[in-house]
Amino acid sequence: MNKAFTRERDDAGDDDDGAEAGLPPLPAGGKNYITPQGYARLRTELLALMDDERPKVVETVHWAAKNGDRSENGDYLYGKKRLREIDRRIRFLTKRLEIAEVTDPSVHHGGEQVFFGATVTYADEDGAERAVTIKGIDESESSAGEVSWISPIARTLLRARVGDVLQLVTPAGPREIEVLEVSYPAPGAAGG
Repeated sequence: MNKAFTRERDDAGDDDDGAEAGLPPLPAGGKNYITPQGYARLRTELLALMDDERPKVVETVHWAAKNGDRSENGDYLYGKKRLREIDRRIRFLTKRLEIAEVTDPSVHHGGEQVFFGATVTYADEDGAERAVTIKGIDESESSAGEVSWISPIARTLLRARVGDVLQLVTPAGPREIEVLEVSYPAPGAAGG
């Protein structure tokens, strides 16, 4: 069969809007808020991909290409695929870092109003208490109790103060939540 019909395109599946990383798109006209620690993590990942991982894969692909028939060369085929994945991630990280709006939550240390970067403890109408930290889209990890600033809970909590009772819209219908505590990292404190 002609190689033109079997060759995988280099741009196949390129999806730099965040969907490939499982991230929601930014709101139209919205900013890409991120904490200084989150920005540093993304930048470190980008530099590691560009300075370490990509050159190693390029070297492997170059070596494998010299070994003859590329159509049955696993090192070559896997290397080219991995190279596309790395390049896609580099483009994604570069775009996200270019539009990032680094916001330091410690400037609100000691405040009782909820802004980006706050850790908020709230109680629902059943009395169950939960704590969430409002972070950027590219850095929030739900397993660590972090939520994106565009999530429904974060949008409900933003601008609220300790003692406020709010209506959280859920798939099961609106639920009342009460803000119990708001905290921010201390200025100069390292953390994520």
